[in-house]
Amino acid sequence: MTKSPTLGYLIPEFPGQTHIFFWREILALERMGHTVALFSTKRPPKGLISHAWSQEAMVRTTYLGKIDPLAAATGAMGLSPLIWARDVLREGKALAKDLAMTTAAAQKLKESCAAQGIAHVHVHSCGRAALVAMLAQQMGGPSYSLTLHGPMSDYGPGQRLKWRHAKFATVITEKLRAELPEQLGSDLPAKLFVQPMGVDPQTLQRDMPYSPPQPGESLRLFSCARLNVVKGHLELMQAVRRLRDQGMNVRLDIAGEDDAGGSGYRSVLEAEIETLELGNHVRLMGAISAEEVRRALLNAHLFVLASWHEPLGVAYMEAMSCEVPTIGTDAGGVPELIRHGVDGLLVPPRDPEALASAISLLVANPEDAMRLGKAGRARILAQFSSDRGAEVIAREALDLRVSEEI
Repeated sequence: MTKSPTLGYLIPEFPGQTHIFFWREILALERMGHTVALFSTKRPPKGLISHAWSQEAMVRTTYLGKIDPLAAATGAMGLSPLIWARDVLREGKALAKDLAMTTAAAQKLKESCAAQGIAHVHVHSCGRAALVAMLAQQMGGPSYSLTLHGPMSDYGPGQRLKWRHAKFATVITEKLRAELPEQLGSDLPAKLFVQPMGVDPQTLQRDMPYSPPQPGESLRLFSCARLNVVKGHLELMQAVRRLRDQGMNVRLDIAGEDDAGGSGYRSVLEAEIETLELGNHVRLMGAISAEEVRRALLNAHLFVLASWHEPLGVAYMEAMSCEVPTIGTDAGGVPELIRHGVDGLLVPPRDPEALASAISLLVANPEDAMRLGKAGRARILAQFSSDRGAEVIAREALDLRVSEEI
C-alpha cells in the first residue's frame, strides 16, 4: 500500500542552480521514512537547470505559477479582507499586488494538498511563496512553516503577514534570529529555531588525501556561486591579477551562472577578464552539476568565495566538507560557519589585496593549509549536516499533524 504524502515542500523556481541543499534535505526526509510532495511557483530558466537530479525533481514537482483567473476568483471569495487589511494599509500597493498575483497559486496548492492528504507545507522562502502558503491556509488548506535564508529585506513586502500565520519557522543563523524581534514584533511565531543549511558529508568527501601545491605547480583556485556582483567575483579576479603580477602561476575556475541563465551579469565578468588580461587564467564554467562541483573541489588547492555579504554559504560548506582549505569574507553569517584561523580564513569584503594576501599565506604555509582543510571537514561533520534541518522540519510538522488529529 502506497503511503500518502504527509509533508509538502514549497520552493520558488525549483530546481535552480543553488538548490542542491534543498534536494539533500528532501532525500534526508525520505530516508527517515517520510513522503515528500514537491511544489514550486514556476520552473527556473533553462540555463540554471544543471544537476543530474533536476529532471527527476521537475517530474515530481507540482508547479503553481500558471494564472487561472476563475480559480483565483473562487478562492478569493472565501477570504475576508480583514486578514490582510492592516498590512496593505501599512505597506501599500506592493503587498496588494503580491496578494493578487499569488491567489490562484494558493488555490491550486490548497486543492493539491487536499487531494494528497497533506496537512502541512514547509516553505523554503519568505518571498511570494510564503504568501501562497498563507493564502492557502486561510482558504482552509494546510498549515505552513517558513525558513528565512537571508536578510528579510530581500524577500519583499508583507513579512508580518507571512510570519503571523506560520506554525513555526527556522532561520539559518543566530545573526538573522537576533534581528527578528524588532522586525516582526508580536507577529513572530511562538516556535522559532536556528537551523543552518547543511551538506551531505558522506558524498562530499575525498577519495585521496589533500595535497597542497608543489613547487613549480600551478595554483588551482575554485569558486562557486551564482554570477552576481555581490558574490565578489570581480574582486577575486583582481586578486588573481595581483598574484600573477607578483610572479605566482595561478588559475581560477568559477562555477555558476547569472540569474538570466547566461545573458546577464556574465557579460560584465567576461569584459573584466579581458580588461585584466586573464583570458588564459580565469574560466567561467557556467551552471554545473553537483557531481562536477565535487570534482572541481577535489582538484582545487584552495576554495575562495569573496561575497560582499553571505547569509551563511552552502558553497563554503561543500568545500570544507571536501577538506579544501577555504577563504571567505568576514560578512553576514559567514563567521558563524568559518572561524578565522581555526577552520578557514576570513578577509574583509571588497578587498582584492586582502584576498591575494590570504591566498599567498596558505601557499607559503602548506602545513597550515592542510590543518585548515581537516578542521573544516570536522566543523561540517559536527554542525552542518543536511540531516539536521530535515529532522527539525519532520519533528515539528508531524507534531503539528498529530496534535491536530487529536
